[in-house]
Amino acid sequence: MTEPYDISLTDLRPTQWMQEITQLGDAFGFFEPLGDDHNAVFVEQGDTLLVSFEALPAIQALSKTARPVGFDIANVEGWSCLSVIASQDTWFRDGDVYGFFDQMTDDGFFEDFDQVIFYGAGPCGYAACAFSVAAPGATVVALEPQATLDPNVTEWDDRFTEMRKLSFTDRYGYAPDMLEAAENAYVVYDPHKPLDAMHAALFARAGITRFRARHLGGGMQAHFEQMGILQPLIKSAADGTLDAKDYAQLYSKRRDYPSYCKRLFGAVEPMDRPFLSEVVCSHIVNNFGGPRYRRKLKAIRQARHAQDTGET
Repeated sequence: MTEPYDISLTDLRPTQWMQEITQLGDAFGFFEPLGDDHNAVFVEQGDTLLVSFEALPAIQALSKTARPVGFDIANVEGWSCLSVIASQDTWFRDGDVYGFFDQMTDDGFFEDFDQVIFYGAGPCGYAACAFSVAAPGATVVALEPQATLDPNVTEWDDRFTEMRKLSFTDRYGYAPDMLEAAENAYVVYDPHKPLDAMHAALFARAGITRFRARHLGGGMQAHFEQMGILQPLIKSAADGTLDAKDYAQLYSKRRDYPSYCKRLFGAVEPMDRPFLSEVVCSHIVNNFGGPRYRRKLKAIRQARHAQDTGET
């Protein structure tokens, strides 16, 4: 194997998948188990390091090649990649994970790179923010992250109550505080998801830029990948050019993304704004088709015609 990021890991059971990743790490960097639920694999390729936090079930469900998304992003850019992989959604609240990042800091591992970028989404976005403190001066990109699951702070979030048994008050705990040493941090969230928006509000502090991904819903990483903007987003953040204008240009690709357009129509249809509903529905029909939306568009136009002509 001469191209580590080109490995295909499809149709493998978790144990087989881990065996392949272990061999990959041993050949091109290192592989290190972090207790029972976490593992770290490092591939050395370039002077920029991408640290990605991922969960194995999501990797196997969302990637056609069953590769960590960090591998694919690093491959495009010629970066090194350190992927910290959980067996499930753990928020990486584990002493072995803490110890690993402590050791990386003590060894000066992150100092060997010209630039370090931390990335994750959801629970992994929380981890990207929390553990970025191990590499002062890093850039952080987090999609729909939680700030903490400590019920004393976020008792209003009832989605993950079973995780409240974990401690979010010890080391690497409160994600917004852990970003104080970052060079730049970017948090992306959907303001129409109230709980995600409330978490995002906890990140409102100096040095953290928040971007809105309206009407996108959950699973933001998968949506961004399908829109083709995940890799450019992280690259722009790494280059230090990611601002409101740059983000708006990237997110404008949502207009060509069927899932977003259909979700948008679902939001405007009950609003009793027939012109807006017609515009969105017409866009869906003209660009993506679909008999359901053709019927809806026909009904909207008939209702508008009846209103204009005074017919009942």
